[in-house]
Amino acid sequence: MISAFSLNGCATNPAPIATDKREIVTTSSESNMSPEFIYKYLVAEVAGQQGDFATSASIFYDLASTEKDPRLAERAAKTAAYGNVRGLTMPAVKLWVELDPNSNEAQQAMTEMLIASGKLSDAEPYLAKLLLKEETRAGGFLYVNALLNRSADKKGILKIVQSLAKPYPDLAEAQFAIGQAAWAANQDELALQALNNAESLRPGWNVAALLKGQVLFGKSPQVALDFYQDFVKLHPEANEIRLNMAKLLVNQKQYEAAKKEYPTILEYAKNSPAKNIADVTAIIGLLSFQANDYIAAENYFKQALTLGFKDADQIYIYQAQTLENLKQDAAAIVAYNNVKPGAHYFEAQLGLASVIARTESVDNAIEKLDAIDDLTTEQQIIVIQSQASMLAKAKRDEDSFDLLDKAVKNLPNTPDLVYDYALAADRVHKFDVMESELRKAIAAKPDFSAAYNALGYSFADRNIRLDEAITLIEKALSISPNDHYMLDSLGWAHYRKGNLDKAITYLQQAYKFSQDPEIAAHLGEVLWTKGQHDEAKKIWDEALSADPKNEVLLSTTNKFKS
Repeated sequence: MISAFSLNGCATNPAPIATDKREIVTTSSESNMSPEFIYKYLVAEVAGQQGDFATSASIFYDLASTEKDPRLAERAAKTAAYGNVRGLTMPAVKLWVELDPNSNEAQQAMTEMLIASGKLSDAEPYLAKLLLKEETRAGGFLYVNALLNRSADKKGILKIVQSLAKPYPDLAEAQFAIGQAAWAANQDELALQALNNAESLRPGWNVAALLKGQVLFGKSPQVALDFYQDFVKLHPEANEIRLNMAKLLVNQKQYEAAKKEYPTILEYAKNSPAKNIADVTAIIGLLSFQANDYIAAENYFKQALTLGFKDADQIYIYQAQTLENLKQDAAAIVAYNNVKPGAHYFEAQLGLASVIARTESVDNAIEKLDAIDDLTTEQQIIVIQSQASMLAKAKRDEDSFDLLDKAVKNLPNTPDLVYDYALAADRVHKFDVMESELRKAIAAKPDFSAAYNALGYSFADRNIRLDEAITLIEKALSISPNDHYMLDSLGWAHYRKGNLDKAITYLQQAYKFSQDPEIAAHLGEVLWTKGQHDEAKKIWDEALSADPKNEVLLSTTNKFKS
């Protein structure tokens, strides 16, 4: 259903029943207090109270049409929208606009309705009205963009925004709206031109600078970084830009450069009118975590809690994950146990079970997860997937398969659950089940790249149906370009087919993205077969140094380094 009134409120609870004439007078004038009117009004109220919104909205609409009362039209429109009354919401909103043409709320509701139903050109006059008042025009452009972004017709949105902005060439917010719409429509040069205009009209505007950085990132991450760095030199108080710059530095693995920015970011946040020092501290903790600086991350998370970060349970989960990486499992358990029942409790219990499986036993972890009450169906599936994963890591492949086999027979089959079941079948060599289940997952989710890859890799690893294996993996890569697991699979399939040069090319690409021990094993094997023994040994030695217990790597090196 359309999302009318989402920005302006709606009848989230039916209004209380009017019990005497004085209360009804607040909705209709004294002259209209006929017995018939009062009766219909009360019927509409009672129907709304009982959840019969279709009846309630219809009666209010009829009363509004008869009495020409905008308050009744508003009531009809909001009741119809709240009750998802198809066929009545649009007429009720139209009537509300007709009876109260000066109401911004009515204009906004009409605009939302038209945009949600794909009638962009019909919405333009209503949007233009929202921009007429000079005192609210700037905010109006920001509202217009947020509203239009709900439409999938990005080129149509750009055309409308350009038309709306044309009368206001000297308004920074109008130029920003063009920039945002152009970027969404993949017209980056037009977006940059508009954002440069906005910068000229309103120097140092953080919102425009943030968007410009995003547009530039599409060209080159370094170009975006250079822009942010120049911006904060000119506007050192632009802490939001500096924080975004730090995020981008971490994204580009420039960890030391990001770390140098943290003290400045925190100092500005401490003195900021926004009073968001706790939020900023938590974000820096997350950036430190992403940079694998777990000691710093733990310190920042502690500070965020001390500073009164509003979502303490989320911080406890981050803290627990950090402590796991620091090999402080006992402290991680304490952090997970700090999470109270609520929005993050289920996530915390999953994390806690993972630690228990590693430090105590898989059976204890499974028992812990089985004890969680009041799970939704979706959560039940996640629990079973987690338990099956724990069993697989413990080399209890039959138990893992049996658990998932039972789940797919008793729970709604999601593609992800079917995928896990297929992989479990592969591990116990039930290849017919594996293939049929992966094809089922692909049919249910045609863009499920991991399923295409898993099926193709299984064929390649068993050295069967190699042409189909290559086709499947190429399909996976077309959906998820540069995925290192899929590049590894494609390299392995070409190796099995005897295409050594192609195999090396794909495996080297995969290894460049991730120094995964199994990719190292595959790449080394192909290089060895190609006669490049020294290079193969070098890759294996580096991988063994990082992961000396990996079974695939050990098996491969033992096979060739005898």
